[in-house]
Amino acid sequence: MSSQQIKMDSSTLFSTPLFFSFLTFLLAPMAVSGANSNHFAEYIGAQFRGVKFSDVPINSSVNFHYICSFTIDYSVATTPPTPTNGEFGVFWDTENLSPDAVSAIKQNYSNVKVAVSLGGATVNDYTVYFNATSVDSWVSNAVSSLTSIIQEYNLDGIDIDYESFSDANDTNTFTECIGQLITTLKNNGVISFASIAPYADPTVQSMYEALWAKYSSVIDYVNFQFYGYGADTTVDQYVQYYDEQVSNYPGGNVLASFTTGNTTESGVISADTGLSACKELKSENKLYGIFIWSADDSLSQGFTYEIQSQALLAS
Repeated sequence: MSSQQIKMDSSTLFSTPLFFSFLTFLLAPMAVSGANSNHFAEYIGAQFRGVKFSDVPINSSVNFHYICSFTIDYSVATTPPTPTNGEFGVFWDTENLSPDAVSAIKQNYSNVKVAVSLGGATVNDYTVYFNATSVDSWVSNAVSSLTSIIQEYNLDGIDIDYESFSDANDTNTFTECIGQLITTLKNNGVISFASIAPYADPTVQSMYEALWAKYSSVIDYVNFQFYGYGADTTVDQYVQYYDEQVSNYPGGNVLASFTTGNTTESGVISADTGLSACKELKSENKLYGIFIWSADDSLSQGFTYEIQSQALLAS
């Protein structure tokens, strides 16, 4: 980058947009990527196993986010489901995770917020894609439909978890749709935070890194799916992968993660390895936070890993 010498009188300087942008930069809180924090997030409701918010032990010393999974811009009235260009509908266990349940858990725990995740990998066992007719129409539909859902359920934020794309080369449409959506919902006071949930796949990374390059200022957390690496991943390798993703999302609050699902069957990193890696990251002062996929799987396990993870973050 080359530097330019700019000469102007003080009255001109203090009235320019450049000055106010610089002042905003100086006053804005700086994200400290990788530094220890007490942030914990739990995905919930995607597998319809009857788990309730109140089932999950909540440590009062952590910043706790539930992430309801999912809301989808697909219609399930057809087989296979068909895209609806940003017209989102609820597709999580609303019988147990209802608006009243959201209000109750937030009332009982002042450290709890609740978000909703957009997209997901499949709907009714069919792969679903990010599929926008146009940026303007998708954003308009998404802002309207999501605002209604967020207000009905008293939610605080959104998470972006698209994993497949109708055009794997079109990073611009994804970037503008998601970036403008988050920006508009924040500007309208509908949400207070947003996260993204990429994983180590070239197409997925190209989409989310392009989004990050332009709209990182409105994205609060990177919920990276570290459990997607191979089952033979060691703790040292996990830490190396974590460092790589911190570099891929510079300045981002990158969360470590693991799954409590059947890792033997799916061939991903075990919860024990994931938790051990979190302990190592904590010892190196770079554990920003932890998220777990998911409460549905943990229900039958007594939430052992949730308890241990929160205790680690709170210590």
